[in-house]
Amino acid sequence: MKKGILIAYGELFLKSEGVKRLFLQRLTNNLSFFLGKEKIAFKMDSSRDRIFIETDSKKTKKVIERVFGIAWFADAYHLNLKELLAFDYHKQIKKGETFAIRMKKDREVIDKVAKLIDGKVNLDRPKKELFIEKRGESYFLYFKKTKGAGGLPAGSAGKVLAMVSGGIDSVPAAYLSAKRGAENIWVHFHSFPLVSNKSIEKVKELAKVFEKYQKNIKIYLVPFQKIQMEVKAKAPANYRVLLYRRLMLQIAEKIVEREDCGALVTGESLGQVSSQTLANMKITEEGVKIPVLRPLIGMDKEEIIEIAQKIGTFDISIKPQEDCCTLFVPKHQTAKGDLETTKELEKKIDAKSLVEELVGLTLHL
Repeated sequence: MKKGILIAYGELFLKSEGVKRLFLQRLTNNLSFFLGKEKIAFKMDSSRDRIFIETDSKKTKKVIERVFGIAWFADAYHLNLKELLAFDYHKQIKKGETFAIRMKKDREVIDKVAKLIDGKVNLDRPKKELFIEKRGESYFLYFKKTKGAGGLPAGSAGKVLAMVSGGIDSVPAAYLSAKRGAENIWVHFHSFPLVSNKSIEKVKELAKVFEKYQKNIKIYLVPFQKIQMEVKAKAPANYRVLLYRRLMLQIAEKIVEREDCGALVTGESLGQVSSQTLANMKITEEGVKIPVLRPLIGMDKEEIIEIAQKIGTFDISIKPQEDCCTLFVPKHQTAKGDLETTKELEKKIDAKSLVEELVGLTLHL
């Protein structure tokens, strides 16, 4: 009899056999990496449409619950029929307690196990559930399922470039894209040395947290102050943020091409601020050809905060910083910009040359 953790993967069963094999390999590689990172001793078996990790480390479940592509997991026993029928069920189900055995097809095994339990069968509302899965000639026995992170294995759906400001919203957006299998590269726009490097340090700190969900992460740092000063000098105040956002996307597009990413990810939520109205998002997006993904688009602030708290980034994100956009932001901004006006303002500040210059000055960690 072996003791460990049984893992059920989620959406992989919807894939073709070839894709399923590739995704399963990615999932087992990710599990091996994160368990190894925590120096956990384990043996892994990924046959029989389940993953079984033989281990006695108490830290294992903390690692598994963060790995994308897992529907649920459970403390489990891997045993043969003789061991199944010799198992001491009284440690799990007390005398007189109601219970239900959840097992497909094998009525004979269900009846034999039920006779070993000094309790009362209640299939509708049992106090305890006992799960048995037959896989080949052996069995998995477990008593409680824990919900996994869900989604698809990290790195199985290509690469995206996530715009990370250091605020609350952007990392949850990056997290949700990673949950769908996208490997994240980050880009951060900063105003150092016009302001302190607090935002840069915050993004580095956030990246360390994010590496609980992704093996490693590359961060591009874009010095944005020259564009800000040009925009402030040559564009009306109510169009500044719109121009900042539009030029950020154009710079990001160059990095997307360099890194062969499939899309850009932003932390925008519809209507949260004036630059995130439908009209203004259309204007900022019009300047680039790449897909712009907005995982938070339909969420309110409380929902976004809940994700940030869950993944461990909220307390870092609320630390004070001088944001590159707020540095030159006026009190009143347009909620419905005009595309032609925006394009004329871009020509006035020679945006194309500025974008090329800043791409050349961009560093990465």
